[in-house]
Amino acid sequence: MFGLTFDKLLVIGVIAVFVLGPERLPHYAAQLARLVRNLRQMADGAKDRLRDEMGPEFDDVDWKKLDPRQYDPRRIIREALIDDPKPVSVVRPVGESAFVKRQRLAAEGAAAPFDNEAT
Repeated sequence: MFGLTFDKLLVIGVIAVFVLGPERLPHYAAQLARLVRNLRQMADGAKDRLRDEMGPEFDDVDWKKLDPRQYDPRRIIREALIDDPKPVSVVRPVGESAFVKRQRLAAEGAAAPFDNEAT
């Protein structure tokens, strides 16, 4: 829940005891409990309203499949590139590549080609 561990909650509680004092702490704890209860009632009400509006299809929906946390953009792009229906055609160069030409010239003992205009 929001990255809060028991240790962090304990530290927040101790700080609240010192800041609020023992006299006001029960009042604020009751307000927090009331807020959590109201939020839970609102969420349940929204779920019931959605169920009423969607009808019987609501129970057929796979909610885990619609969870936005499961989407990884890298995976989606990788799958889109792999599932390309068109075969990839490889273009082969006509003639000898520069690398092969340099190796051939080095084997023959000739000097490597030099371009005066190259930077």
